[in-house]
Amino acid sequence: MRTIERFPSLTAMFFARAQAGGDAPFLSRKRDGMWQSLSWRDVAQQVASLAAALKAEGLRPGDRVMLVSENRPEFCIADLAIMAAGCVTVPTYTTNTIRDHAHILTDSGATAVIVSLAKTLLPAVLRSQARLVIGMEPIRGMQGDSVRCALWETLIAAHPIDIAECAAAQTATRDDLACIIYTSGTGGAPRGVMQHHGSILCNVEGALKLLIEDFGGWEDEIFLSFLPLSHAYEHSGGQFLPIISGAQIYYAESLEKLAGNIEEVRPTLMVVVPRLFEVLRARVLKGIEKQGKVPMMLLNQALRVGEKRLTGRSSLLDLPMRLLVDRTIRPKVQQRFGGRIKAMVSGGAPLNPDVGIFFHSLGITMLQGYGQTEAGPVISCNRPKVGIAMDTVGPPLDGVEVRIAEDGELLVRGELVMHGYWRNPAESERVLIDGWLHTGDIGEIDAKGRIKITDRKKDLIVNDKGDNVAPQKIEGMLTLQPEIGQVMVSGDKRPYIVGLIVPDAEWVRDWAKAKGVASDLPSLSQNTDFIAAIREAVDKVNADLSVTERVRRFVLADEPFSVDNEEMTPSMKIRRHVIRTRYQQRMDALYKA
Repeated sequence: MRTIERFPSLTAMFFARAQAGGDAPFLSRKRDGMWQSLSWRDVAQQVASLAAALKAEGLRPGDRVMLVSENRPEFCIADLAIMAAGCVTVPTYTTNTIRDHAHILTDSGATAVIVSLAKTLLPAVLRSQARLVIGMEPIRGMQGDSVRCALWETLIAAHPIDIAECAAAQTATRDDLACIIYTSGTGGAPRGVMQHHGSILCNVEGALKLLIEDFGGWEDEIFLSFLPLSHAYEHSGGQFLPIISGAQIYYAESLEKLAGNIEEVRPTLMVVVPRLFEVLRARVLKGIEKQGKVPMMLLNQALRVGEKRLTGRSSLLDLPMRLLVDRTIRPKVQQRFGGRIKAMVSGGAPLNPDVGIFFHSLGITMLQGYGQTEAGPVISCNRPKVGIAMDTVGPPLDGVEVRIAEDGELLVRGELVMHGYWRNPAESERVLIDGWLHTGDIGEIDAKGRIKITDRKKDLIVNDKGDNVAPQKIEGMLTLQPEIGQVMVSGDKRPYIVGLIVPDAEWVRDWAKAKGVASDLPSLSQNTDFIAAIREAVDKVNADLSVTERVRRFVLADEPFSVDNEEMTPSMKIRRHVIRTRYQQRMDALYKA
């Protein structure tokens, strides 16, 4: 069995894997309808040359370099080159506003920027201390004598350097700062999390150990990357985990083309967010419903048998149905995911247990993980050998220590924990106490050592009677209804829970067509039959909730929550404070007679 090496830095790990990988394919991107690959050697050469170019441009060890790019080979190359030059990567979202970019540029003190195509970045750069902008594509619209613009290809070509020389020059240690990742700001202005080399290495070493022990090793792994690489989850799990595994990385074209990319690439592992699976579940259900009563009967039986199997209650009486499902439904669903997927690891937000059971029952192994940017970010993950329980996020990774505080808060300790927030000692001291990271999550640990997260400590709703209500649980149940696309519930210091609902777009079109009415939300919000249909969906969920959890009244949102309107983070979590500000008056009115 291959052993897991303990590397001194992320760049040392990369150059070791690149030497072993040689001319084997490493990074692939689709161009002109064809997948085109760069070998490990190709990538290592570009990393070494770009690192030399950064040094030649006057960057010094410890300087921060902002990296703004969609998922593509150049992101990985730039990230590694920045670190290989002794600098610190500051990855940020291409979807950021000018204000977001300006805040991160100012707060991080970045002296250089590497960018693909981000128009909102350029005005912010001109007002910052950055003096160098490197464009992956030709830069247009940048005006200012104080900023030097350079082209990616030109810089790399001008600085040929031996790969071995660059590899030998790597002096960073596991304790040194690797990157500053700004949290996506679900509750306020983004803060810079200082992730050291050891934090990310601890994560990927623990994940690789899980892969070896629970899936029989790692050989010829293929990752499909589509979550933003500027998010800690994809940065560690979708970039550095493949690197330590010696795996191939394919970059998805877009979310819209993801399903087709999965069938083409046939990945063995993917890191995903729950929202994607909620959407896929709805599509699978709708497709089976259209096939008639018999396929739906088979699906329901598959879910029944699958849940029993997951919870250890299956018996020999279930075997005939399992065999039937294995020959009918499962192959079709597995083919949609390429046919060789070992596991999909869901993280970034809580996964509704029903969604996990649904895909497990259809032959797709789902492992729910848990973590925070402040912890590398992966803290724990479900493990088949321990037993997968969909209402848990599994046991901690190797090298991670957890405990529950007296008030129920989950605390974490280990090499994975950040060194603090960049230039924010007060906030660092608040969350880092005696070596323990105070996660802000309420949880418990079961007899098998698996962590169960009940809610965010700061998101807990405390009604006017002092009862605690977990909003994410309610929201997760509501969005499983075909009528409801998105929802945010509220009720802090109030007598009952209310909801802000975004109806599911596809369901809205079908309903409006059947009724012969316009499908725009403003007019439908005045349609009593439409509101009654939404009310019926809410009442179905209320029937399975306690009295204090039930949604008594609701109002419809004007439009879906999205990254563009700043009501969702790039990792698909709702920004409660932004949504509350926009809809506060209408939600307050739900408590008036």
